[in-house]
Amino acid sequence: MTVPSTDVRARADRLRVTAAYAVMLLAVSVTLTALGAHTRAAVVSEMSTNLHNLAHGHLGTLVGSAFVSDGGGVYLWLPGLVCLLALGELAWRGRGLLITFAVGHIGATVIVAVGLVAAVETGWLPFSVAHATDVGISYGAVCVLGALTASIPLRWRPAWVGWWLGIALVATSDADFTAFGHVLALLLGMGLSFRLPSIARWTPVHATLLVIGAAFGYFVLSGWSSSAAIVGGLTGVVIATLLASRVMRATAAQSVNPSMFRSGSGSPSTAASRAQASG
Repeated sequence: MTVPSTDVRARADRLRVTAAYAVMLLAVSVTLTALGAHTRAAVVSEMSTNLHNLAHGHLGTLVGSAFVSDGGGVYLWLPGLVCLLALGELAWRGRGLLITFAVGHIGATVIVAVGLVAAVETGWLPFSVAHATDVGISYGAVCVLGALTASIPLRWRPAWVGWWLGIALVATSDADFTAFGHVLALLLGMGLSFRLPSIARWTPVHATLLVIGAAFGYFVLSGWSSSAAIVGGLTGVVIATLLASRVMRATAAQSVNPSMFRSGSGSPSTAASRAQASG
């Protein structure tokens, strides 16, 4: 069966933000590769959201850093990013995707910067961290991943939350500030998810985009260290599932007990009044 051209254009229009961002990422990567390693290093240094640049008022790095990567291999990870962003744009439309990505990219960057300032001032980290390279799409992408939480069916939501938080927390064992930024971006996305439209009906397209996008998110969060990340993720699933079960049981108990008291015979106040009457 032939799909009408109008339907194809309508679907393409719904992914304009994702498509435009992917084209810009690809164009920047190809251009920097063509200009050579020295030029790439200079651009990465100029666009890094490190303490040195932010302290000198280079606030444009908060936006520019989202279009630059510190290495090649864009062809390896760009398809996964596109699937993740496409799922977000289908769920929240272009404006929602932009807001979510910006909250993760800028919000996590600023919070991490504040933490780094405190760590440097107290001597926990060396001053050289102020010139560290910090560019890329990971904070924004991880926030989009977390913002899908409210769209996950309720029965699977605790496992979803526990899996991603477990992976992200394991990655912080290397004491890398980027890993802590990923945890922050994930939490920001999860918090934001309940203020965004959710996917009411999952289609095969949604499911396919989720599988590929989640695989991309896994490698971003885990840093390609699969064994420890899997253990952390599974541990998070168990803990989150147990906590969710306890909360559900407590909620069910609270909803049952008031009705028992209102029925009369089980109410302490009713029993006391009857005792006084009989006395």
